[in-house]
Amino acid sequence: MTETPIPRLVLRLAVPSMISMVVTALYNVVDAAFIGHLSTEATAGIGISFAYMTFIQAIGFFFGHGSGNHISRALGARRYDDAETMAAVGFFTPLFFGVIVALVGLPLLPQFAALLGATPDVVPYACNYLRYILVASPFMMSALVLNNQLRLEGNARFGMVGIVSGAVLNIALDPLLIFVLDLGVTGASLATALSQFFAWGLLLMGTQRGDSVHIALRNFRPSLHFYREIVAGGLPSLFRQAFNCCSAIMLNYAAARYAPAGCSASSVAAFAVVSRTTMFAFSLILGFTQGFQPVCGFNYGARQYHRVRQSYLFAFSVSAAMLTVLSALGYIFAPNIIAVFRDKDPLMLEIGIAALRWQCVVFPLCTLSTTTNMLFQNIRMTFPATLLAIGRQGLFFIPSLLVLPHFFGLQGVEMTQACADLCTFILSLPFAVNISRKLKRMAQEQK
Repeated sequence: MTETPIPRLVLRLAVPSMISMVVTALYNVVDAAFIGHLSTEATAGIGISFAYMTFIQAIGFFFGHGSGNHISRALGARRYDDAETMAAVGFFTPLFFGVIVALVGLPLLPQFAALLGATPDVVPYACNYLRYILVASPFMMSALVLNNQLRLEGNARFGMVGIVSGAVLNIALDPLLIFVLDLGVTGASLATALSQFFAWGLLLMGTQRGDSVHIALRNFRPSLHFYREIVAGGLPSLFRQAFNCCSAIMLNYAAARYAPAGCSASSVAAFAVVSRTTMFAFSLILGFTQGFQPVCGFNYGARQYHRVRQSYLFAFSVSAAMLTVLSALGYIFAPNIIAVFRDKDPLMLEIGIAALRWQCVVFPLCTLSTTTNMLFQNIRMTFPATLLAIGRQGLFFIPSLLVLPHFFGLQGVEMTQACADLCTFILSLPFAVNISRKLKRMAQEQK
């Protein structure tokens, strides 16, 4: 961690993280692709459920990044007992919280689906998909924690194995349960729940390996100190994902409100497909930038500031180049991408293609805020990390969604994410320049 050349070290850690993130996003994409063969309403139904999936990610990433960042610094400072206690607190807390969420949500499924933005014709499909996702919530939340802890310990490869194995099982179960057993949307939900539980078991086994920080119930000693550390390291992730959840719900409402008369399901389905597609592409960048997080945390704990700065600049440069290529491909092949999910609804295709192309125009700008946010998060600069985390979906997306459709109608909804990404880049630029100069100065002073 402190001696291997930065490019080789970041790449070695980034590849498993990229695969894990892509596969995590693949759960949503695969379900949408299979369900798209049933009906537009069914596609809209699982699109509505995407908002709840972002809530699960909010809890999982909050505890995963919060505990994992602390574990990374503790290992760099050789505080091994401290790392084991934090690992247990970070894992068991969301596991218990997920049980509570499931017990509250299951009896109120129709109301819950309507709250997420489902129109009356879409509510039955949303309920069928949400049912098993709620049951699996404790395992989905804590699996994200395990994956992030393993990654931030430097064991991203085993985390990748657990996540990929679950995704392969999901892909195999989807056609069996949806079409062969004729379970429809319920089959997609059950396939996701079973595969997530399988991945959770493998990840938990990975923590028992000799080179991992072990998860043990005897180490679960919750205290205000550890929760403060989780908040300090995980608050940006919580805010980012929480605003993702809020923006997804508001997007569902806006898509239905500004759709042509009688076509709300097509509009909701189109934006759901675009959200899942862009999240799939963005997961590559998240995975790569997460590859530099353990390098950053470990070297910051070891006071190797020149390596922290070098890893930050390398992660930004490579991720920006990757997202530029992906955005160009997305713009060119937008009709083909949207048609994969459902090619029998012309209006859905039209809306989806326009929204995806608007997004691709400014998508590469996201890399600056993402990389800088992760750097701040790892070196425990909580305020700027949180500000950048909420910028994209909170400070800019939600206000844009409230303003632009009033002037441009449905096209305003299509433009919203692009406008938010441009504003987030402008916000991030001075933070990025300042922290790069500060790390350079710290490295020179240490010399």
